[in-house]
Amino acid sequence: MNPIQEYFYRIEEPERSTLLFLRDTILASDPENITETFSFGLPFIKYKKKMLCYFYYSKKYKKHYLSFYHGDRLDYPELIQDGRKKFKILLIDTEEDIPVEFILNLVQEVKRHIK
Repeated sequence: MNPIQEYFYRIEEPERSTLLFLRDTILASDPENITETFSFGLPFIKYKKKMLCYFYYSKKYKKHYLSFYHGDRLDYPELIQDGRKKFKILLIDTEEDIPVEFILNLVQEVKRHIK
C-alpha cells in the first residue's frame, strides 16, 4: 500500500469513503493536468505540478477538510480562513450531501490562479 492509500485507510468510515470519493472526483476532473503526491504526511492534489489543494483533519472543528491554495482569492462564505495566509478550508460534513459541484467549481477557480 502506498502512503496516500495508507493515509485514507487510517480514517474511519463513513469519512474514508467520502474523502476517497472526493479525491477520485477531483483527480478525474482533469486527468491530464491534475496529479497527487504525498508530502508532509498529507495527500496533496496538484495542478501542473503546483499545489492545488490537500486533505487534512481539523482538531478545532473535529472534521476533515479540503484546503485550497490561493484560497485567499476565493470569496465564499462556506470557506474558512482561520488566520491562514494563502489557504482557505472547506469542512467536509459526512452527515450532509457533499457539495460536489461547488468543490469542482472551487478547483476550477483555483486553477485559474496557478501560473
